[in-house]
Amino acid sequence: MELAPFFPYIHQILKPAFPSCLWTGQGGEKTIALTFDDGPHPKHTPPLLELLDRYQVPASFFWLGQCVDYSPAVARLVYEAGHWVGLHGYTHRSFPRLTVPQLKDSLERTQMAIAQACDLPGDYVQQSVRDVRPPNGFFTPNNLVQLQQWGYRPVMWSVVPEDWVRPGIDVVVERVLSQTRDGSLIVLHDGYCGGEDVVAIAQRLIPLLLDQGYQFVTVEELWRLHPTQHSAPVQVS
Repeated sequence: MELAPFFPYIHQILKPAFPSCLWTGQGGEKTIALTFDDGPHPKHTPPLLELLDRYQVPASFFWLGQCVDYSPAVARLVYEAGHWVGLHGYTHRSFPRLTVPQLKDSLERTQMAIAQACDLPGDYVQQSVRDVRPPNGFFTPNNLVQLQQWGYRPVMWSVVPEDWVRPGIDVVVERVLSQTRDGSLIVLHDGYCGGEDVVAIAQRLIPLLLDQGYQFVTVEELWRLHPTQHSAPVQVS
């Protein structure tokens, strides 16, 4: 059963219930964020970076620490291109299934993987890479309390076309175009599930959204307009 038709309604329920999360940017401004989960991937991510560079589109990547360890050179390419980097956990385990020490360790291991891959001081990455997107979008109120106590910023979504089940490029593009509004936070995947189509999807979407007058920004820029904004981390670039 595909869940994509229900995500817009789920978003409408969860956004007011958990206002400390970043769900969208400011309404009334034609700025949107294009984000990619589950990477970096040795095959899918490099051509995606080339496409983003061609259109001069900044993006935000939420990484799995084990994928950073597996493809450190690709992670370094993303970092050197100046895209925004966030955390998706060390493995793709839902946060509610982790104990408090396991969750903390998962995030810190991912930060250390990023530091090693991008040749950055560990202390710097711990201070600057603080945006967290929970795998599968699953979290509990206690998870949010823990993230905020540790100084992380929870980042969610408003447009989820369910590209990871590969419903077809046309279907994903149509879902994104029909759901995108001012301030939308769009989720695609460049990992092992969904990454096979990510370049073709982005190639179709980016020029169409640009033609509609949207400006692509990073998650950090959406945070600046967030009414309950947390302290901004340092840009990793």
